[in-house]
Amino acid sequence: METEAIQSLAAAIAIAVGAIAPALAIGMMAAKAMEAIGRNPEAASKIQTAMILAIAFAEAIAIYALVVALIIKFA
Repeated sequence: METEAIQSLAAAIAIAVGAIAPALAIGMMAAKAMEAIGRNPEAASKIQTAMILAIAFAEAIAIYALVVALIIKFA
């Protein structure tokens, strides 16, 4: 294979693997937050704030994977 093809494949694998874990984490966090709000509706605002913060941290991991993929692609 050519070098450019290998770089493209490596970038695709990096972003795919780097996006799986945050996607699963966000899904699990949302499910648990909805469960918690269902059990205690009065605490919805506190639960929602904590959930959004945790989702932002999980998304940061996906952004790091995107940066690594771009470095692989264009380096």
